Amino acid sequence: MLSQIYQSSLRPLLFALDPELAHSLAIATVKTVGNSPALQSVVSRLLKYENPRLTQTVMGINFPNPIGLAAGFDKNAIAIGGWASFGFGFAEVGSITCHGQSGNPQPRLFRLPQDEAIINRMGFNNIGAEAVAESLRAYTQTHQLIGIPLGINLGKSKITPLAEAKDDYVSSFKLLKDFGAYFVINVSSPNTVGLRDLQAVDTLEEILLTLQAENLEHKPLLVKIAPDLNDQDIQAIVQMCMQNQVAGIIATNTTIARQNLQSPESLISQMGGLSGQPVKKRSLEVIKLIHQISQGKITIIGVGGIASVEDAWAKIMAGASLLQLYTGLVYQGLPIVKNIAAGLVQKLDEFGLEHISEAIGKTWE
Repeated sequence: MLSQIYQSSLRPLLFALDPELAHSLAIATVKTVGNSPALQSVVSRLLKYENPRLTQTVMGINFPNPIGLAAGFDKNAIAIGGWASFGFGFAEVGSITCHGQSGNPQPRLFRLPQDEAIINRMGFNNIGAEAVAESLRAYTQTHQLIGIPLGINLGKSKITPLAEAKDDYVSSFKLLKDFGAYFVINVSSPNTVGLRDLQAVDTLEEILLTLQAENLEHKPLLVKIAPDLNDQDIQAIVQMCMQNQVAGIIATNTTIARQNLQSPESLISQMGGLSGQPVKKRSLEVIKLIHQISQGKITIIGVGGIASVEDAWAKIMAGASLLQLYTGLVYQGLPIVKNIAAGLVQKLDEFGLEHISEAIGKTWE
């Protein structure tokens, strides 16, 4: 019912607006809910689905369900109080850079409705780690806990040379380490010049070792990788991560590939990272590969093209313990979270499983 209302009424209105304006309105709405206990109660009754069969302890963190908000939506962590009410099991904020930056020139966000996709070249626009830390500190002093685990996604500042990347990430981590349940090293966005070069194993290992030295509380560290890496490079990254006590891998970021799209050339030719349905197949392949290489010993967060319970179930069966949504929210609306959560319980019944943890990687046993 709510999904139909969004599809027939609200989405056409939002899609008539500039994408960044529509996104700002969505963030403002969630922030408003997060600041009002009364609204939280109403929204929770409508959009939250709870079932103990979906709860998990992953990386030492308790997740009420496996469906999370992907980084890039709440860049500055300003709506953290509202995401639990909309049914999310966790939320990842950022990417946050050491130095605040405005990002790339507009327009930089494009919808591709024919492909249920988005192209973005935002360029890590955010207020910077110090300002986000101040905001989070103020919020936690005046509000109750947000109710779900908060992940913090760290990016490299544009003005920082690649050779100094490790210091940039560490500076952000020092400022934010008290506020995140886990931290993600984003070296896979295509929208910061040279950033993907940091996926090279030796360079990435240096960043991780520098962070681990500062990570005295042993917060889980994860790496977010691109779908455009070849299988050999992915294998090298997985092996390096396992050797250096990296808690998990997020698979995957957006793609620079443009195969088999139906949208007009004027959209397809836009520079930036492509997300949504076109990245679904490759994301699934990468999840399977990571799970096979690691023999299920490293946590995988699956993201890329999740728009239905079938998409979510496929990623879990391939080896993902947790999931993240972004583009699916834009096309399906916030009811998607409840729909997927309820659908996952139905899938457990169909497959004769008691708990969601039993489904992880089941296809590949």
